[in-house]
Amino acid sequence: MQDLNDMVAFARVVDARGFSEAARRMGVSKSRLSKTVARLERALGVRLLHRSTRGLSVTEIGAAFYEHCTRVADEALQAAELVSRLQSEPRGVLKVTAPVAFGRLHVAPAVAEFLARHPQLSLDMTVTDRLVDLVDEGYDLAIRIAREASPHLVARELAPVRRVICATPEYFGRHGVPATPLDLEAHNCLHYTRLGPRGEWRLRGTRGEIVVNVKGSLRIDDDDALSQAVLSGLGIALLPTFIIGGELQSGRLQAVLSDYVPLERHVYAVHLPNLHLPAKVRAFIELLQARFAPVPYWDRGRVAVTE
Repeated sequence: MQDLNDMVAFARVVDARGFSEAARRMGVSKSRLSKTVARLERALGVRLLHRSTRGLSVTEIGAAFYEHCTRVADEALQAAELVSRLQSEPRGVLKVTAPVAFGRLHVAPAVAEFLARHPQLSLDMTVTDRLVDLVDEGYDLAIRIAREASPHLVARELAPVRRVICATPEYFGRHGVPATPLDLEAHNCLHYTRLGPRGEWRLRGTRGEIVVNVKGSLRIDDDDALSQAVLSGLGIALLPTFIIGGELQSGRLQAVLSDYVPLERHVYAVHLPNLHLPAKVRAFIELLQARFAPVPYWDRGRVAVTE
């Protein structure tokens, strides 16, 4: 197979009817262009151009070869233009994964707005708490919740993830409001098993980290299900505000000990390192950043209770 660049160069010489004009249009030297065409002729074993003091003409074989070369040049130009459009205009299929609760509550509601803005796009979204491999599974973007982003991926922070100690007003009415972290030891503390060791809540206060020994009648590995147990009045839990923000705002749940919080996590949009980030990925990240910033809507107007 011949070097496609040499074929394009030959087509440009024929189009310009000479080396000088072709070299000017291509931004290369005349001698370099002449050597390129000579190299192509040697590789093919034929003469493509007649060179004389009177000018340049195309041989019979050269004319037939030119027809193919000009199509190659046009296809290359169209391919470059296509890549440019794909980079500048969101189009195609965007494949995204997000955690179950956050994806259902906050990513999925953004989809309609995103697709309305970009009618040439479609979205393929997987909602799972499994850590998806972007390379092996062919995803463009992952929404992840973590303390720190993976060093092997590019991460854009979307929002903080805050947990609060909360229960229903009715629960506090029956059992009292804890005034200090140690008071939690006398309460039915419902435990999210992915947060840390059984029987321990690690809180950060004004004097640093404190470990509270807690016990309760429920251990569960799903924050959404845990929030339902708390809403039923069963006990106190450490819940993320992105799940219970509406309940805190309405007063159905009330937060206590606001000076003591778990170590903060963040929601990140992560993607593979890419010198030129596809427009579809950039557009989705920018939409989510605009929806969640500067303060996430689920953290506005929270209701807390003190003793």
